[in-house]
Amino acid sequence: MLKKIINFLEKFYMVLIFLLLYAPIITLIVLSFNKSRTRAKWGGFSLKWYISLFEDEAILNALYTTLILALLSALIATILGTMACLGLRMMKKWSRNTVMSITNIPMLNSDIVTGISFMLLFIGIGMKLSFKTVLIAHITFNLPYVILSIMPKLRQINMNTYEAALDLGASPSFAFRKIILPDIMPGILSGFLLAFTMSLDDFVITHFTKSPGIDTLSTKIYTEVRKGIKPEMYALSTIMFVTVLVLLLIINLKPAKKDKKA
Repeated sequence: MLKKIINFLEKFYMVLIFLLLYAPIITLIVLSFNKSRTRAKWGGFSLKWYISLFEDEAILNALYTTLILALLSALIATILGTMACLGLRMMKKWSRNTVMSITNIPMLNSDIVTGISFMLLFIGIGMKLSFKTVLIAHITFNLPYVILSIMPKLRQINMNTYEAALDLGASPSFAFRKIILPDIMPGILSGFLLAFTMSLDDFVITHFTKSPGIDTLSTKIYTEVRKGIKPEMYALSTIMFVTVLVLLLIINLKPAKKDKKA
């Protein structure tokens, strides 16, 4: 009897956690189909906000800027982070530990400190705030996440195989592509996805380093909060959530199918 009660409480606790996590998202999805503009009244099922979303140039421009910024910053940060990891791998232990400690500082700093620091730096060197300054800031704060994703994979590599390839006449670039790159590729991909997510989600650093004419989704929503968030934003958030959910299901179902075939 006691085991049944404990089992019930465990299941109830898990259901409660998931309810608290996903209730706001479910509410947002329901509101995206609400015909009424107000959140307090249900006006019937409608797709008008989804149609209106694709007619709103301001929101579409913010979405375009957000995606381009996230893709560019993640890609550049991944390339630079991979090169940094290779350099760190060749350093002595003391030097490597020192650099890794410095690398961790941006992750421990609050976003507002990083954002204000970048703003003051750009103003101090006479650089006008623009898309370029936002991109530089995003690349910089994405780098530590990429490095920390790749370094564990790089430590697992047996460098004797790489050196043997060089002794047999392979060029350094060829040996890197054929021996090291395949082994660290999972770390590179996870670092890229992490950097993309961090850039996509960032508000504070973007807010302090952008010019008035540039808006990402986070800054767009922030400016609308005072006036009232448009229902079109609910529709856009729903599309983004469903897209991420479908991608996660596809990624997780593929390995399951391979295991069944094996």
